[in-house]
Amino acid sequence: MTDVFADHRELLFSIVYNMLGSVSDTEDVLQETWLAWSSRDPAEIGNPRAYLVRIAVNQALAHQSALRRRRETYVGPWLPEPLVSAADGAEEVVRGESVSLALLVVLETLTPLERAVFILHEVFAYQHNEIAGMIGRSPAAVRQLAHRAREHVQARRPRNRVEARVQQEVTERFVAAAFGGDLDALMELLAPEVTLWADGGGKSVVGGPRPVHGRDKVARLLVARTAQPMEGLDIQYREVNGDPSAVVFVENAPFAVMVVDLTPDGSQVRDIYTVANPDKLSRVRKES
Repeated sequence: MTDVFADHRELLFSIVYNMLGSVSDTEDVLQETWLAWSSRDPAEIGNPRAYLVRIAVNQALAHQSALRRRRETYVGPWLPEPLVSAADGAEEVVRGESVSLALLVVLETLTPLERAVFILHEVFAYQHNEIAGMIGRSPAAVRQLAHRAREHVQARRPRNRVEARVQQEVTERFVAAAFGGDLDALMELLAPEVTLWADGGGKSVVGGPRPVHGRDKVARLLVARTAQPMEGLDIQYREVNGDPSAVVFVENAPFAVMVVDLTPDGSQVRDIYTVANPDKLSRVRKES
Protein backbone atom coordinates (compact mmCIF):
# COMPACT_ATOMS: atom_id res chain seq x y z
CA MET A 1 0.00 0.00 0.00
CA THR A 2 2.74 2.45 0.98
CA ASP A 3 4.77 1.87 -2.18
CA VAL A 4 1.75 2.39 -4.44
CA PHE A 5 0.88 5.65 -2.70
CA ALA A 6 4.51 6.83 -2.88
CA ASP A 7 4.60 6.08 -6.62
CA HIS A 8 1.64 8.43 -7.17
CA ARG A 9 2.45 11.09 -4.59
CA GLU A 10 4.04 13.58 -7.00
CA LEU A 11 1.08 13.36 -9.37
CA LEU A 12 -1.35 13.88 -6.49
CA PHE A 13 0.67 16.80 -5.15
CA SER A 14 0.72 18.51 -8.54
CA ILE A 15 -3.02 18.14 -9.11
CA VAL A 16 -4.00 19.30 -5.62
CA TYR A 17 -1.49 22.17 -5.45
CA ASN A 18 -2.76 23.51 -8.78
CA MET A 19 -6.29 23.33 -7.37
CA LEU A 20 -5.48 25.06 -4.07
CA GLY A 21 -2.32 27.17 -4.55
CA SER A 22 -1.12 26.29 -1.04
CA VAL A 23 1.57 23.76 -0.16
CA SER A 24 0.44 23.28 3.46
CA ASP A 25 -3.18 22.66 2.41
CA THR A 26 -1.98 20.32 -0.31
CA GLU A 27 -0.04 18.30 2.26
CA ASP A 28 -3.20 18.11 4.42
CA VAL A 29 -5.18 16.77 1.44
CA LEU A 30 -2.49 14.20 0.69
CA GLN A 31 -2.59 13.03 4.31
CA GLU A 32 -6.36 12.62 4.09
CA THR A 33 -5.95 10.75 0.80
CA TRP A 34 -3.41 8.43 2.40
CA LEU A 35 -5.78 7.68 5.29
CA ALA A 36 -8.58 6.83 2.85
CA TRP A 37 -6.21 4.69 0.77
CA SER A 38 -4.64 2.82 3.70
CA SER A 39 -8.05 1.85 5.10
CA ARG A 40 -9.00 -0.03 1.92
CA ASP A 41 -8.27 -3.58 0.84
CA PRO A 42 -5.96 -3.31 -2.24
CA ALA A 43 -7.72 -6.30 -3.78
CA GLU A 44 -10.93 -4.24 -3.98
CA ILE A 45 -9.29 -1.45 -6.00
CA GLY A 46 -8.92 -2.23 -9.69
CA ASN A 47 -7.15 0.98 -10.69
CA PRO A 48 -5.11 2.49 -7.83
CA ARG A 49 -4.11 5.60 -9.81
CA ALA A 50 -7.72 6.47 -10.68
CA TYR A 51 -8.86 5.80 -7.12
CA LEU A 52 -6.15 7.99 -5.57
CA VAL A 53 -6.73 10.87 -7.99
CA ARG A 54 -10.49 10.75 -7.37
CA ILE A 55 -10.04 10.82 -3.59
CA ALA A 56 -7.47 13.65 -3.76
CA VAL A 57 -9.59 15.78 -6.12
CA ASN A 58 -12.67 15.47 -3.92
CA GLN A 59 -10.70 16.18 -0.75
CA ALA A 60 -9.27 19.28 -2.44
CA LEU A 61 -12.77 20.41 -3.45
CA ALA A 62 -13.90 19.96 0.16
CA HIS A 63 -11.05 22.23 1.30
CA GLN A 64 -12.03 25.05 -1.06
CA SER A 65 -14.77 26.57 1.09
CA ALA A 66 -12.48 26.85 4.12
CA LEU A 67 -9.75 28.36 1.95
CA ARG A 68 -12.11 30.96 0.50
CA ARG A 69 -13.30 31.95 3.99
CA ARG A 70 -9.68 32.40 5.06
CA ARG A 71 -8.93 34.59 2.05
CA GLU A 72 -11.91 36.84 2.77
CA THR A 73 -10.11 38.05 5.91
CA TYR A 74 -6.60 38.00 4.39
CA VAL A 75 -4.68 41.28 4.67
CA GLY A 76 -3.93 42.67 1.20
CA PRO A 77 -3.73 40.76 -2.10
CA TRP A 78 -3.57 36.97 -1.81
CA LEU A 79 -1.09 35.17 -4.06
CA PRO A 80 -0.41 31.43 -4.35
CA GLU A 81 2.43 29.96 -2.34
CA PRO A 82 5.40 29.81 -4.75
CA LEU A 83 7.19 26.59 -5.64
CA VAL A 84 10.87 27.54 -5.68
CA SER A 85 13.34 25.15 -7.29
CA ALA A 86 16.83 24.48 -6.08
CA ALA A 87 19.64 25.77 -8.27
CA ASP A 88 20.49 22.21 -9.33
CA GLY A 89 16.82 21.36 -9.91
CA ALA A 90 16.99 18.51 -7.40
CA GLU A 91 14.88 19.96 -4.59
CA GLU A 92 11.87 17.85 -3.65
CA VAL A 93 9.43 20.74 -4.08
CA VAL A 94 10.05 20.98 -7.83
CA ARG A 95 6.87 19.78 -9.52
CA GLY A 96 6.97 19.34 -13.28
CA GLU A 97 3.26 19.90 -13.79
CA SER A 98 2.87 23.09 -11.72
CA VAL A 99 1.43 25.92 -13.77
CA SER A 100 2.84 29.45 -13.71
CA LEU A 101 2.12 31.77 -10.80
CA ALA A 102 0.37 34.15 -13.21
CA LEU A 103 -2.00 31.41 -14.39
CA LEU A 104 -2.69 30.32 -10.81
CA VAL A 105 -3.82 33.88 -10.06
CA VAL A 106 -6.29 33.70 -12.96
CA LEU A 107 -7.51 30.27 -11.80
CA GLU A 108 -8.45 31.86 -8.45
CA THR A 109 -11.33 33.58 -10.28
CA LEU A 110 -12.92 30.28 -11.38
CA THR A 111 -15.42 28.30 -9.34
CA PRO A 112 -13.86 25.30 -7.53
CA LEU A 113 -15.43 22.84 -10.01
CA GLU A 114 -14.36 24.88 -13.05
CA ARG A 115 -10.82 25.02 -11.69
CA ALA A 116 -10.72 21.29 -11.00
CA VAL A 117 -11.95 20.47 -14.51
CA PHE A 118 -9.53 22.95 -16.11
CA ILE A 119 -6.55 21.52 -14.23
CA LEU A 120 -7.47 17.89 -14.90
CA HIS A 121 -8.26 18.41 -18.59
CA GLU A 122 -5.89 21.18 -19.73
CA VAL A 123 -2.84 20.37 -17.58
CA PHE A 124 -3.10 16.62 -16.95
CA ALA A 125 -4.99 15.62 -20.14
CA TYR A 126 -7.78 13.67 -18.46
CA GLN A 127 -10.77 13.09 -20.73
CA HIS A 128 -14.19 14.55 -19.89
CA ASN A 129 -15.71 11.15 -19.14
CA GLU A 130 -12.84 10.34 -16.75
CA ILE A 131 -13.32 13.65 -14.91
CA ALA A 132 -17.07 13.04 -14.76
CA GLY A 133 -16.45 9.85 -12.80
CA MET A 134 -14.13 11.66 -10.41
CA ILE A 135 -16.41 14.54 -9.46
CA GLY A 136 -19.83 12.89 -9.79
CA ARG A 137 -21.06 14.91 -12.77
CA SER A 138 -22.23 13.86 -16.22
CA PRO A 139 -19.77 14.10 -19.15
CA ALA A 140 -22.01 16.81 -20.67
CA ALA A 141 -21.81 18.87 -17.46
CA VAL A 142 -18.03 18.44 -17.39
CA ARG A 143 -17.73 19.61 -21.01
CA GLN A 144 -19.74 22.71 -20.13
CA LEU A 145 -17.53 23.40 -17.10
CA ALA A 146 -14.43 22.92 -19.23
CA HIS A 147 -15.74 25.29 -21.92
CA ARG A 148 -16.58 28.04 -19.39
CA ALA A 149 -13.23 27.68 -17.64
CA ARG A 150 -11.22 27.73 -20.87
CA GLU A 151 -13.02 30.83 -22.17
CA HIS A 152 -12.54 32.61 -18.85
CA VAL A 153 -8.83 31.82 -18.75
CA GLN A 154 -8.27 32.72 -22.40
CA ALA A 155 -9.96 36.10 -21.90
CA ARG A 156 -7.65 36.96 -19.01
CA ARG A 157 -4.48 35.17 -19.97
CA PRO A 158 -3.89 33.79 -23.47
CA ARG A 159 -1.87 30.60 -23.11
CA ASN A 160 1.41 31.60 -24.70
CA ARG A 161 4.62 31.19 -22.77
CA VAL A 162 7.60 33.46 -23.38
CA GLU A 163 10.94 31.69 -23.94
CA ALA A 164 12.81 31.00 -20.69
CA ARG A 165 15.85 32.91 -21.99
CA VAL A 166 13.77 36.05 -22.58
CA GLN A 167 12.02 35.65 -19.22
CA GLN A 168 15.39 35.38 -17.47
CA GLU A 169 16.85 38.39 -19.28
CA VAL A 170 13.89 40.70 -18.61
CA THR A 171 13.67 39.52 -14.99
CA GLU A 172 17.32 40.40 -14.39
CA ARG A 173 16.91 43.81 -16.05
CA PHE A 174 13.80 44.49 -13.99
CA VAL A 175 15.45 43.52 -10.71
CA ALA A 176 18.55 45.61 -11.50
CA ALA A 177 16.37 48.64 -12.24
CA ALA A 178 14.09 48.16 -9.23
CA PHE A 179 16.83 47.59 -6.66
CA GLY A 180 19.10 50.16 -8.33
CA GLY A 181 16.41 52.83 -8.10
CA ASP A 182 16.60 53.46 -11.86
CA LEU A 183 13.26 55.13 -12.59
CA ASP A 184 13.99 55.69 -16.29
CA ALA A 185 14.87 52.02 -16.85
CA LEU A 186 11.72 50.92 -15.05
CA MET A 187 9.53 53.24 -17.12
CA GLU A 188 11.01 51.64 -20.25
CA LEU A 189 10.55 48.08 -18.99
CA LEU A 190 7.02 48.35 -17.61
CA ALA A 191 3.96 48.11 -19.85
CA PRO A 192 1.55 51.07 -19.52
CA GLU A 193 -1.12 48.86 -17.93
CA VAL A 194 1.27 47.02 -15.56
CA THR A 195 -0.06 45.79 -12.21
CA LEU A 196 1.98 45.16 -9.05
CA TRP A 197 0.63 42.47 -6.72
CA ALA A 198 2.39 42.46 -3.33
CA ASP A 199 1.38 39.71 -0.90
CA GLY A 200 2.73 40.38 2.57
CA GLY A 201 -0.23 38.97 4.48
CA GLY A 202 0.05 41.85 6.94
CA LYS A 203 3.41 40.44 8.07
CA SER A 204 5.87 42.18 5.70
CA VAL A 205 6.68 45.79 4.83
CA VAL A 206 6.52 44.77 1.16
CA GLY A 207 2.80 44.07 1.18
CA GLY A 208 0.14 46.60 0.27
CA PRO A 209 -3.62 46.86 0.87
CA ARG A 210 -4.46 46.33 -2.82
CA PRO A 211 -2.81 45.85 -6.24
CA VAL A 212 -1.18 48.96 -7.79
CA HIS A 213 -2.03 49.71 -11.42
CA GLY A 214 -0.25 51.82 -14.03
CA ARG A 215 3.37 52.30 -15.09
CA ASP A 216 4.00 55.61 -13.32
CA LYS A 217 2.56 54.51 -9.96
CA VAL A 218 4.27 51.12 -10.02
CA ALA A 219 7.69 52.49 -11.04
CA ARG A 220 7.66 55.21 -8.38
CA LEU A 221 6.52 52.80 -5.68
CA LEU A 222 9.29 50.33 -6.53
CA VAL A 223 11.94 53.08 -6.44
CA ALA A 224 10.59 54.39 -3.12
CA ARG A 225 10.68 50.92 -1.55
CA THR A 226 14.32 50.33 -2.48
CA ALA A 227 15.52 53.84 -1.58
CA GLN A 228 16.88 52.56 1.75
CA PRO A 229 19.64 49.96 1.23
CA MET A 230 19.04 46.61 2.93
CA GLU A 231 21.89 45.04 4.87
CA GLY A 232 22.80 41.54 3.75
CA LEU A 233 20.80 41.74 0.52
CA ASP A 234 21.29 38.77 -1.81
CA ILE A 235 19.26 38.08 -4.96
CA GLN A 236 19.28 34.60 -6.46
CA TYR A 237 17.72 33.66 -9.78
CA ARG A 238 15.74 30.45 -9.49
CA GLU A 239 12.76 28.82 -11.18
CA VAL A 240 9.45 29.62 -9.50
CA ASN A 241 6.52 27.50 -10.70
CA GLY A 242 8.57 26.75 -13.80
CA ASP A 243 9.49 30.36 -14.68
CA PRO A 244 12.89 32.08 -14.24
CA SER A 245 12.34 34.44 -11.31
CA ALA A 246 14.12 36.29 -8.50
CA VAL A 247 14.33 35.16 -4.88
CA VAL A 248 15.40 37.91 -2.48
CA PHE A 249 17.24 37.10 0.75
CA VAL A 250 18.10 39.55 3.55
CA GLU A 251 20.70 38.38 6.06
CA ASN A 252 20.34 34.82 4.71
CA ALA A 253 16.58 34.68 5.37
CA PRO A 254 14.01 34.62 2.53
CA PHE A 255 12.53 38.11 2.12
CA ALA A 256 10.50 37.91 -1.09
CA VAL A 257 9.90 35.96 -4.28
CA MET A 258 9.47 38.15 -7.36
CA VAL A 259 7.89 36.84 -10.54
CA VAL A 260 7.36 39.02 -13.60
CA ASP A 261 4.78 38.20 -16.24
CA LEU A 262 5.59 39.57 -19.68
CA THR A 263 3.59 40.91 -22.59
CA PRO A 264 3.05 38.30 -25.36
CA ASP A 265 6.08 39.56 -27.33
CA GLY A 266 8.28 39.44 -24.22
CA SER A 267 9.32 43.07 -24.49
CA GLN A 268 7.70 44.52 -21.35
CA VAL A 269 6.45 43.56 -17.88
CA ARG A 270 2.66 43.49 -17.55
CA ASP A 271 2.35 41.99 -14.05
CA ILE A 272 4.68 41.81 -11.06
CA TYR A 273 3.94 39.22 -8.38
CA THR A 274 5.80 39.69 -5.10
CA VAL A 275 5.24 37.10 -2.39
CA ALA A 276 6.68 38.34 0.92
CA ASN A 277 4.41 36.72 3.50
CA PRO A 278 6.96 34.78 5.61
CA ASP A 279 4.47 31.94 6.08
CA LYS A 280 4.60 31.33 2.32
CA LEU A 281 8.41 31.46 2.22
CA SER A 282 9.11 29.01 5.06
CA ARG A 283 10.21 26.28 2.62
CA VAL A 284 12.57 28.55 0.62
CA ARG A 285 16.26 27.92 1.28
CA LYS A 286 19.22 30.03 0.27
CA GLU A 287 21.72 28.42 -2.11
CA SER A 288 25.40 28.68 -1.21
